[in-house]
This record gives sequence, C-alpha cells and structure tokens, in this order.
Amino acid sequence: MDTNIAPAPTAPDPERLNAFVGRMLGDIGAAFSAANVLLGDRLGLYRALAEGGPTDPAGLARRTGTAERLVREWLAAQAAAGYVDYDAQAGTFALSPEQAMVFAAEDSPVYMAGVFEVMASAWRDEPKIADGFRSGRGLGWHERNRCLFCGTERFFRPSYQHNLVQSWLPALDGVVEKLQRGALVADIGCGHGASTLIMARAFPNSRFIGFDYHPASVAEAREAAAREGLSDRVSFETAAAKGVPAQGFDLVCCFDCLHDMGDPAGAAAHLRTVLKPDGTWMVVEPMARDSLTENINPVGRIYYAASAMICTPASLAQEVGAGLGAQAGPKRLEAVIREGGFGRVRLAAETPFNMVLEARP
Repeated sequence: MDTNIAPAPTAPDPERLNAFVGRMLGDIGAAFSAANVLLGDRLGLYRALAEGGPTDPAGLARRTGTAERLVREWLAAQAAAGYVDYDAQAGTFALSPEQAMVFAAEDSPVYMAGVFEVMASAWRDEPKIADGFRSGRGLGWHERNRCLFCGTERFFRPSYQHNLVQSWLPALDGVVEKLQRGALVADIGCGHGASTLIMARAFPNSRFIGFDYHPASVAEAREAAAREGLSDRVSFETAAAKGVPAQGFDLVCCFDCLHDMGDPAGAAAHLRTVLKPDGTWMVVEPMARDSLTENINPVGRIYYAASAMICTPASLAQEVGAGLGAQAGPKRLEAVIREGGFGRVRLAAETPFNMVLEARP
C-alpha cells in the first residue's frame, strides 16, 4: 500500500465558506480603515470633530485646512466603519463621547490612535521582516521605521497613565512607601520615557534613571524630561538590560520589554545584581495565559500579530535569541525570572492588556 498518496480533497462546506468570506470582508474593511484612522489622526480630523462638534465635510475641511472633497470621502469611510456618527437628515458627522475617547482624547484610558502608527511600521518594514523570516536572524528594534517608536509610546502610555501609580505599584509589597520616602529606580527599556516620567511626577522624593539601548529613543526621553522640568531627578542613559550599572536600585522596572530581549534570563540574572537585597523587580508584560488555546481571543489576536511582526524578530536579532514572544504567558515568564536567580515571583496585578509580575531576590 502506498502510504504517500495524498488524501482526497474535502469539498468546502458552503455555509462555512460564506461565513469565512464574510469574516474576511470585515477584516479587509478593518485593514483599509486602519490607514484612514492614521490619516485622521495625523491631520487632526478626529480632534477637530471632538472639539468643534457636529459638522458637514466643508466645515471639517475649514477647521483642519484640508480639501473638502477628500474630507467628505474620509468621513463617509469613517461612518461606514462605525468610527463616526452620521446624521443623514442634517448631513453632519460627529464623534460620540465613546468614539472621542478612542480617537481624540490622548489622556483617555482607551485611547488607541497611537497603535495605528505601530501598524504602519509593520507594513513599511514588511520586506525587511520577510528577509528576517528567511534568514532566521529577525529584525532589530533599532532597524525599524521611526513610527514604531512613537506609536509604541502613544499606545502604551494611556495604560501606564491610568494603572501604574493607581494600581500596579500599590500591588507590590512595600514599594509605594519606599518611593514616597525616596528611592532609586531603574526603568529598563524605557523608550521615550513615558513610564519613567509618570513615576517621577508621582514620587517627587525619588530619583529615576531610564535605560534603553536605542540612542534615538534616549534622546527623545531626555527632551521630554527637560520639557517637564524633571531633569534634576530623572536621567536617561543608553544601555541594554545586561549593561545597566550596579547602583543599588530599590526598584527595577521592565515595561513591555522583557519578551523583546534576546537573552531575558541573562538580563534577569544581571538585574538581580543591580538591586538592593530588599529591592523589587516589576515586570509588566502583555496580557496572556499559558497556552495558545487560552490566547485565541481579540487581545491575543493583536498581540500575536504584533509579536510575529515586531517582538519575536527583535529578540532573534540579538544574542541568544530566546524569542519569548509577546504571548509567553505567566508560567514561562516566571521560569525565565527564576532562571535569573530570583527566588520569589508572583502575579501582582493584571488588566485586559497587561499583567504585572513582582520578583524579589
């Protein structure tokens, strides 16, 4: 008997096929809408709608200094997507309070316009990402399109702004009290410094040092600290996690970056040495459970897609190339942290988008 004979193809089920094609139509519409969201954010169309109230295309064009015919088509696309409301009788468009929170209010806990810059970076870098798939070498964070860095800050900042001081730090044993008295804090993989500055504003008796291996991001963070008048207590240095100097930190933080590291266990081992004996390592990671099945949900869909295009290629481009991925899950992350020599690890807090691990030597 020839065991190499391919099985006969199964005829598609018409109902399942129609349902899947319908889903694909929704996804194709969402993909095209993403570019329109980026355009509306960049041109200030959402902000003008939110601030000025209902208007027709000509009115929005006047508010934003754009061409009425193109704005009319953009508004039609937004209405068809359900991203803006359309009053057919009045011929006007408006943002509901809920839509404004997502597209126009940068301090909103559900502000999402920034993530569309991250999406744009994935499209722009796709040829280089494909080369990394073929070679297995991945693609380094520093090799990416600049809009990845700005988009990442804008995407994560609302979550940090509404959770970091309010619930994440209080979930750690004794950390808030140390920060109130005066502590030395390291923020590893700080990017443009959003998380560092949020903590610095909340705890004026403490000092903060942000570290990132990407010089351009460090420069942006320094400028942000200077604009806020915090340079006396906040500094930013160019260094990878394994290059952070041992200064006796009371708190070390890693916000959404441990899984991006090529050698996360090696980073954990080094960061343990820079902590005081009673210090704390806070590891904030994308929300995930421990299996693919548990992560097949809307949040997992986003994070797996980002991980395939950004996070895992970044890890593989570094030494060791562990490739944890953005959906590593708490068990795998705890194993990595313990491999670095930490004796106590616990899940301290979680939100729909993030989980917070507390590690102690």
